[in-house]
Amino acid sequence: MRCRIERTTARLRTRVSIRRQRELLQHVMAAPDCMSMSESIIQLCAAMSSGVIPRSTPRWWMRKRTGGTWEDLWKMDDASDEYYKEKLRMSPTVFMEIVEALSPLLQRRVTFYRVPLQPDHIIAYALYRWASGETYESSTSAFGIGRASGLIAVEDVTRALLRVYSDKIVWPTGMRRTLVLRAFEAKGFPNCYGCINCTHVYVDKPANAPSENYFDRKHRFSVVAQVVVDLDLRITDVLVGYPGSCHDIRVLQLSSLWARCRTFSNRATAGDQKANRLSRRILYVIAINKIN
Repeated sequence: MRCRIERTTARLRTRVSIRRQRELLQHVMAAPDCMSMSESIIQLCAAMSSGVIPRSTPRWWMRKRTGGTWEDLWKMDDASDEYYKEKLRMSPTVFMEIVEALSPLLQRRVTFYRVPLQPDHIIAYALYRWASGETYESSTSAFGIGRASGLIAVEDVTRALLRVYSDKIVWPTGMRRTLVLRAFEAKGFPNCYGCINCTHVYVDKPANAPSENYFDRKHRFSVVAQVVVDLDLRITDVLVGYPGSCHDIRVLQLSSLWARCRTFSNRATAGDQKANRLSRRILYVIAINKIN
């Protein structure tokens, strides 16, 4: 009953409003200079829409972009190599190479509201966010963008990196493998491909997952990242995603690295020395790192 009364009242209000508008329009049309006023209003609207007469931009939908760290990284501000390495963990040359490779995937369409963020701005923010580990609230302020824009920027740059540099994380082969083995042997680790370890990436607890699964030994919510690097700290294998409560050894046993090692061991025969050597090297580097 109450809903029916409210609907009836709304209809009556709409009818009264329409009737008042019609009466007002009739009074305006009956005026002697109605045609001249109408033409003036039309010309004024056309001038405002074409930009001849400037109009103030509404303030409620636009937030002014400030400078901060991004302005300091511009080349025109003569940012030094040390400043780039401090903020982005890389040199300006490497940063420009990444920008050149990812720019075609990060170009944004120009809209009526404002000029979109440029690819170098988006990439610089994502790299700064990963390098500093700051929250989105503080890191976006340093780059003069909103929190929502920061979230979208990190996701877009992540997808672009995976698409462009999908072939960069690989095991050393050929001459590179020989150099890696000789370098580790010179340091006292013969038949060693690299070093392996696990670290924890802190995250907010997933909404639809038990909290104890992601609660690690440091009493924080995290996921485990297993990384293998060579002598130049180049990543040759990575696995991310297991919950923080999972032990490092368990993550290793569930990884494709362990599966490849067991595959080589099972295929090895008495005369297959190459597979035996490879499996021993993988297990050796794991054991060395765990002992240390």
